[in-house]
Amino acid sequence: MREILGKDSNLTTPQLTELIDLVKKIHGFDFSDYTKASLKRRLARIMMLKKLSFYDLKHILVNDQAFFQEFLEEITVNVTEMFRDPSFYKALNTQVIPYLSTYQHTKVWCAGCSSGEEAYSLAILLKEEGLGKKSFIYGTDINTEVLKEARKGIYSLRKIKSYAENYLFTGLPGSITDHFTIMYDAAAIHSELKQNTLFSVHNLISDTVFNEFQMISCRNVFIYFETELQERILDLFYKSLCPLGYLCLGNKETIRSDGFRKKFKVISQKENIYQKIGS
Repeated sequence: MREILGKDSNLTTPQLTELIDLVKKIHGFDFSDYTKASLKRRLARIMMLKKLSFYDLKHILVNDQAFFQEFLEEITVNVTEMFRDPSFYKALNTQVIPYLSTYQHTKVWCAGCSSGEEAYSLAILLKEEGLGKKSFIYGTDINTEVLKEARKGIYSLRKIKSYAENYLFTGLPGSITDHFTIMYDAAAIHSELKQNTLFSVHNLISDTVFNEFQMISCRNVFIYFETELQERILDLFYKSLCPLGYLCLGNKETIRSDGFRKKFKVISQKENIYQKIGS
């Protein structure tokens, strides 16, 4: 093996560009508009953990599809939890749910859903507000492995207990465990919540509109993208929303483009919830 990347080393910009081009050519995933600092950190971490030189990393990316799945999991951030930022769900409950209740049927897109916790959180919220049977949630992600977890809807009991406080602060009735079947050291989401939820692969960077939605939730995703890519995805979301549909970005992200600010009305400045205006 060639010289291993040290803990304090970083990929050079030409090396990063070479890896981005290689992954796009071999695997069809384009990371060119991800923030460069985040990509460098994650690639350096992979090389350190796997004890790979830059040359070795290129070689294994070309020849080992199984490794590419590990690589993808590391590059695409999959940190999630149920009812993360409870104030976001409070805002949905007071400022979005009343509007959604006027529809005979509601379609929700949870983009970048990771292992499903946020999609199921939305399903629980809709159920508790009487919209469960007339709502359908599409959870999408670029990563096929985390989507397998999402479809199972089974989480460790330790995780569910850690989510209990989030649930409490949303103001929803009962306990989070009311929505799960406990099985020894694991908990399975109730089947009634799974039956109106579909998880599938969708690449925000390259894929197009696949439905029309009354609400789109995409939180903690934009922070990893450069401005140009953010605007491309905002355009995708705008085209995917029905007239007066809601775009929910959460408190860590916002619409910065003046062009898109004119296309959305601010519903919650704190939680970055917007309503589509115009057509």
